Amino acid sequence: MIRNRSRWPLTLALCGGYFLVLLDVTVVNVALPQVGSSLSAGGSGLAWVVDAYSVPLAALLLASGAIGDRLGHRRVVLLGLVGFGAASVLCALAPTIGVLIAARAIQGVGAALMLPGTLALLVENAADESARSRCVGMWAAIGGAALPAGPVIGGFLVQAAGWRAVFWLSVPAIALALIPVLRLPRSSTGTKQSDTVDWGGAALLVAGLACLVTAIIQGPDSPRWGVFLGVAAAGLAAWFASAQRRTEHPLLDLPHGAQGALAAACVVAGLMNLCVLGGLFLLTQLFQDMRGLSPWLAGLATLPAMLPLPLLGAPVGKIAARIGVWRTSAHGLLISAAGFVGIAGTISGNGYVILLTSMAIWGTGLGILTPAIVSAALRAVPDSPGAASGASNTSRQTGGALGVAIFAAIAGPADGTSFTAHSTALFISGAAVFALVGVLCLSASRRLTTG
Repeated sequence: MIRNRSRWPLTLALCGGYFLVLLDVTVVNVALPQVGSSLSAGGSGLAWVVDAYSVPLAALLLASGAIGDRLGHRRVVLLGLVGFGAASVLCALAPTIGVLIAARAIQGVGAALMLPGTLALLVENAADESARSRCVGMWAAIGGAALPAGPVIGGFLVQAAGWRAVFWLSVPAIALALIPVLRLPRSSTGTKQSDTVDWGGAALLVAGLACLVTAIIQGPDSPRWGVFLGVAAAGLAAWFASAQRRTEHPLLDLPHGAQGALAAACVVAGLMNLCVLGGLFLLTQLFQDMRGLSPWLAGLATLPAMLPLPLLGAPVGKIAARIGVWRTSAHGLLISAAGFVGIAGTISGNGYVILLTSMAIWGTGLGILTPAIVSAALRAVPDSPGAASGASNTSRQTGGALGVAIFAAIAGPADGTSFTAHSTALFISGAAVFALVGVLCLSASRRLTTG
C-alpha cells in the first residue's frame, strides 16, 4: 500500500493518464483541416492521423493487461507514459504527414500499455474498499469527460496556437504524471510469473486490423491493393481465431456459455463507436470547411452530441436495473437513429438550430446506450469482469478505427464535389443501422439479458 500523503497525487496521475488516452481519440479531429493544409495531406492522410492511433490502441488492449500482470503494472504504465510523451513531442514537431502518422502509431502503443494499468494500480494501491470504490468512480468519471472535452480543447488550442499545440498539450501532463508513479515502490506491484502473454495472438490482431483499415482507406485510390489487403486481413483473422482455439493462454479466455451474450454486446459496442467516431470525423470538417466555423466554434458545436455521455451514466444505471440492459440499449439506439436522421437533413443547409437539436438527440441516445451496453458485457461474464471489460473496450476502439476509415473513404476529401452528398448518405445509413440493431436488441432482450 502507498502512504496517505502520496495517494492523491498517484490517483490524479493515473486518472490523468487515462484521460489523455481517451482524449487523443478525438482531440485531433478539429485540427484535421489545419493539418491537411499545413502538411499537404488529403482525405486518406487525415484518416490515418486518427486511425494510426486507434489501430494499435484497439489491437493491443487485450494483450497489455496480461503484459502488466506478468511484468508489473508499474513498469508497464511507466513505459506507456514515456512512449506516449515522446511520441507526442514527435507529433508536435512532425515535418511531414508520414512522420505524423508514424508518431501517432507510437502514441497508440503507449496508450494501450497505459490504459489497463492505470486502473490496476489504482485498485492495488487503495487503502481499503471504500477508497478503492472512490478511486474507480473518479477514474470512470474523468474518462467519461474525455470524449466531450476532446473537440473543445482541440478547437481552443488550434485556434490559439495552431494544430501542433494539440500534441504539446500531453507533454507537461505526462511529465507530471510520471512523478508519483516513479515514487511507487517496486515491491507494491509484484509480478505474476504464471501469467503468459499471447504475443503471437497480439501480433496477429495488430496485423489483421492494420490490413483491414488500410484496405478501407486506400481502397478507393488503389482498388487492387485494397482487395489484396482485404484478403490478407481475412486470412489473418482466420489464423487468429484458429490460434486462439489452440493456445493454452488465449487473449480472451471465456466460459463457453457466456460467449454469445458477450459477442452480442461487443458487436453493438463496436457499431456504436463506428458510427460515432466516423460521424465526428465528418462533422468537424463540415463545420470548418463547409460552414466556415473557426476551430474553437467547431469544437463547441460538438458539445450537444458529446456532453450527454458523462452526464447520463447514473440515471441510465437505474433505468437498466428496472427494465434490463438490452431494452435500455435498444432505446438508446433508436433515439440515436432519430438524431442521425436530423443531422443528415441539415448537412446541406444552414439550419443550425435543427442541426444542434439533432446532435443533442443523437448524444442523448449515446448517453443511454454507452453505459447500458458496457453493463451488458459485464453481466455476460460476471465472474470475469476484466475479460469482459477488455473485450468491450477492444470492440469499441476497433469500431472507432473502422468508422473513421469507412466514413473517410466514402465521403472523400472535404473539398470534393460529392462530400456533402456522401456525408448525408452516411448519416442516413448510420440511422438505418442503429434502428435495425435497436429492433434486434428489443426482440432478443429476453434471451440475452440475465435480469
